[in-house]
Amino acid sequence: MPKIVDVAERKKAIAEATWQVILEKGMEGATVRNIAKEAGLSLGALRHYFSNQDELLVYAMNLVTENVNQRIGEVLKEDMPIQEQVLKVLLQTLPIEQQSMLEMEVWFAYVASVKHKNEEMNIPFNTLLTGMEKIIHGLSEFGFLKEGVDLDMEIERLYAVVDGLAVHALFERERLDRTRVIRTLVYHLNSILKNEAALKLSEIEV
Repeated sequence: MPKIVDVAERKKAIAEATWQVILEKGMEGATVRNIAKEAGLSLGALRHYFSNQDELLVYAMNLVTENVNQRIGEVLKEDMPIQEQVLKVLLQTLPIEQQSMLEMEVWFAYVASVKHKNEEMNIPFNTLLTGMEKIIHGLSEFGFLKEGVDLDMEIERLYAVVDGLAVHALFERERLDRTRVIRTLVYHLNSILKNEAALKLSEIEV
């Protein structure tokens, strides 16, 4: 009896093989042939799941976003103060664990390659900004932000802080480790939260 192949799982495995090729050979080495070899498939078998290289790369990058969203979804199911939940959501977007480090590295490699070639990016690029908008507006609606805060500017500032932390945590891993990333985020959030809503590092479990 022929073995039944789980298409979703096989595509995910191919995408993860793509990540590995990008890490080892860069975007220039992310050819269909190299990816097929890494995935342990023939070219014909790989093309059964992805018709061309662009389709495969887009799927592999979208999987990065899906993984982050899945982790965020798990955080949102937890029962905890809103401010702490915000902190934990932000941490899911940063390269402070082995998996998130891998995802961030291949994401940056893909984005840099597309920008360098002036190609159209076929993946959602404003997902992080949208998330920052939801966080700031959510904190405002709960009445946690200090009086007079400029929401538009705080969205932009939080976006810059998180994006900057991602870059530095990826390329300066020894200096900016998990603990320092958390302390930096708490420091920033507390600069816009009311005193009674401020996060206390000693009480945070992350």
